Amino acid sequence: MNSEKTYIDIKNYLPHLQPMLMVDAIEHICLERVLTHFEIKADCIFIENNCLSASGLIENAAQTCSSISGQHYFDKEPSAESQGNPGILGFISSIKKITIHKLPEIGTKIQTEANLVAQVQMPEYSICTLKVTAYHLDTLFLEGEMNLFLQKN
Repeated sequence: MNSEKTYIDIKNYLPHLQPMLMVDAIEHICLERVLTHFEIKADCIFIENNCLSASGLIENAAQTCSSISGQHYFDKEPSAESQGNPGILGFISSIKKITIHKLPEIGTKIQTEANLVAQVQMPEYSICTLKVTAYHLDTLFLEGEMNLFLQKN
């Protein structure tokens, strides 16, 4: 029996490119939940004092959350020329609550899980509320709730 996990390329669900891409891969995604992975590397633009900054941790959380809504706009198998980006504008419309418990150090592989609380999904835009946590093993780095807005250009 094969115990290796198959990960999904996050670029199939987000318009972000390096150096702003703060998620490496998706382990699981469905209409209500997503679980992503991100390894903190020294060349990350959000590194401060050998740790991922609070801004970087929030960006990781937002990108994880937006992949739930983003799956409605992105092709599962993008063509080479489109790089999977259909022209989506997305941003955090509000942060209801964010608690940063600890900043992860370089070399840490964090898991971020988002769960959909509410969503308005239209053909040209999506507004959603999500709960999110970022952790490694039993260390909790971030927990919160945010609203996202995604619009197809």
